[in-house]
Amino acid sequence: MNFKTIASAALFAVASSATIAAQASSVSVESSSSMHYRYGDRLDVKKVLSVEDDRSNACGVVNSRIEYLDSHGQRQSVEYRSYATSGCHES
Repeated sequence: MNFKTIASAALFAVASSATIAAQASSVSVESSSSMHYRYGDRLDVKKVLSVEDDRSNACGVVNSRIEYLDSHGQRQSVEYRSYATSGCHES
C-alpha cells in the first residue's frame, strides 16, 4: 500500500463518520413513544396540541412530529417526513 491509498481510506473513514453523526443529529424529533406515519394510515385526531420540525430554517425534507388528542382524550404522537421551505429563499 502506498501513501495515497492510506490517505484515501482515512479520508473516506472521516467522511463516513461525519455523515453518520449528521444523520444522528437530524433525528432529534424522534422519540420511542411516537408512531411512524406511513402514507394511508388513518389518524383519529380530535385536537392538535403541537407540531415540531427538526429544522425550522431548512430547505428540504425534515423529520416532523405532531402531538394530538384522539377522540378518547388520549395523547398521541406521530412522526413523519415533511418538506420545509423556510430556508429556501434569500432575504
